[in-house]
Amino acid sequence: MSQYPPFFVVRIQWAVCKGPIMMKTHLGTWCTIDNRVTRVAWLNRSTILYAGNDKWCLDPRVVLLSNTQTQYSIEIQNVDVYDEGPYTCSVQTDNHPKTSRVHLIVQVSPKIVEISSDISINEGNNISLTCIATGRPEPTVTWRHISPKAVGFVSEDEYLEIQGITREQSGDYECSASNDVAAPVVRRVKVTVNYPPYISEAKGTGVPVGQKGTLQCEASAVPSAEFQWYKDDKRLVEGKKGVKVENRPFLSKLIFFNVSEHDYGNYTCVASNKLGHTNASITLFELNEPTSSTLLQEVKTTALTPWKGPGAVSEVNNGTSRRAGCIWLLPLLVLHLLLKF
Repeated sequence: MSQYPPFFVVRIQWAVCKGPIMMKTHLGTWCTIDNRVTRVAWLNRSTILYAGNDKWCLDPRVVLLSNTQTQYSIEIQNVDVYDEGPYTCSVQTDNHPKTSRVHLIVQVSPKIVEISSDISINEGNNISLTCIATGRPEPTVTWRHISPKAVGFVSEDEYLEIQGITREQSGDYECSASNDVAAPVVRRVKVTVNYPPYISEAKGTGVPVGQKGTLQCEASAVPSAEFQWYKDDKRLVEGKKGVKVENRPFLSKLIFFNVSEHDYGNYTCVASNKLGHTNASITLFELNEPTSSTLLQEVKTTALTPWKGPGAVSEVNNGTSRRAGCIWLLPLLVLHLLLKF
């Protein structure tokens, strides 16, 4: 009778279906015998599975494949982790009994059976995330922060502890379980970090009378900030004539459709959520439009002042340049005198 290896390894995988989890791998094992053998049997530990053609066990998954003069084999269908252990082929010859043993090792792909739910927490508090996985051999569990700034693993354990969490640590955390039997199993937990508003931009704006003007106030916050606008301790409400408040999750605009002298002054933007509030002062100031006399003065200065920049006319041509400037300026001077008188 041939000698068998001390271990026989079978791999099984979990298959998800509408019902219990099932395993679909079959195991076949056999003894090579000759014509001197008078009796044969297969045993699992001390339990007889088959003796010759007679089935002694009640498990329907165990079936006899062959019983010939050269081979005696059985098959275990839908192998389970409980099938792991020693299996013995016992034969009786004319002289004395002989046995050969194989050991079945059942390997199971990893499965995450428990993981923390998505969590919302205030900045500065502590959190603990849990990821429990099963498999054979026991899987390795790691945690990773899914963030452009995150590098490598944040924990190589089933538990992830974060002390004094910051807003930069918000986002998705990925739990991975692996044991080299199959591809790693991955699950994610979303961590939301709440913090009070912080106004990141608030700039004053200059607008001429009669023109459209806009004041902007940007604020970062979780949950998103609610905005309010004030002038001289008086809240500006939506619907005021000529003024519109336009709010977005992180931005508020105070829009003036036709700015008047009355509109100029300091405005206060207030951003608030359930964790707190902050404010910033923004000024709407008058921006004077250039008058006709100002434009005329600018034209005079431009026409009478030689340009010394790149490509300027050389001193040889100064006379020609000045005469051309005076001829071009004459109609403007006449117009100015007529308007003056």
